[in-house]
Amino acid sequence: MISFSANLGFLWSDLSLPDAIRAAADAGFDAVECHWPYTFPAADVRAALDETGLPMLGLNTIRGDTASGENGLAAIPGRESEAKAAIDQAVDYAVAVGAGSVHVMAGVADGSQAEATFEANLKYACQRAEAHGLTILIEPLNPVDAPGYFLRTTQQAQAVINAVGSDRLKLMYDCYHVARTEGGVISRLEQLMPIIGHVQFASVPDRGPADEGELDYRDVFKKLIDLGWKRPIGAEYKPKGPTSDSLGWMSMKHLSNGD
Repeated sequence: MISFSANLGFLWSDLSLPDAIRAAADAGFDAVECHWPYTFPAADVRAALDETGLPMLGLNTIRGDTASGENGLAAIPGRESEAKAAIDQAVDYAVAVGAGSVHVMAGVADGSQAEATFEANLKYACQRAEAHGLTILIEPLNPVDAPGYFLRTTQQAQAVINAVGSDRLKLMYDCYHVARTEGGVISRLEQLMPIIGHVQFASVPDRGPADEGELDYRDVFKKLIDLGWKRPIGAEYKPKGPTSDSLGWMSMKHLSNGD
């Protein structure tokens, strides 16, 4: 069997984060994750997690000024103090709610100076994470959904991880983004498994539920089982209506090696 985490940035987004956690538990999810939980008191989120027994797998650093198109800060030269403050905020919140990882968002940037800035900020993030047993994640985003984003491919992410040189730093492998940018979702899973810290999914190309689109997630999930993946994988898709009406794909939870 495979287990699933509800990404509450997209699922039950009409509810408060504590209530979305409860809805995910009622729907049969094994874990939750989120994007930017900072408008909700950490104590309220922790209470909902304790009530439901669901773990919070991870959360993101803030994007910055979204009105001007910012999508993270960590790879932007000259914004190091803000990037470190965002990392501190995310780590502190993760510790308060018992989350296991922090996704450090790179932002819109390009070039060697951006690369050096990103790596330096990630080293800082890994130092902060070390004291709390957290994992730091980086995620390549496709250029259609995130134009200009610094981290675009898994190859680029692997190079960054190698350069930073910390066991705390892992790849967020989002099947949707990989399919849109690179293809070969299953073969790249096999190649990159040693550095993958979390897996997410959505249909391709419309980012809907996993039982739609051109990528057969039965094959992807079976490959994860074959590769020995044990942790919940993140359902980060956009429902076309109420979340509760989009969960037919969860029947794939019962896949096994022999299916």
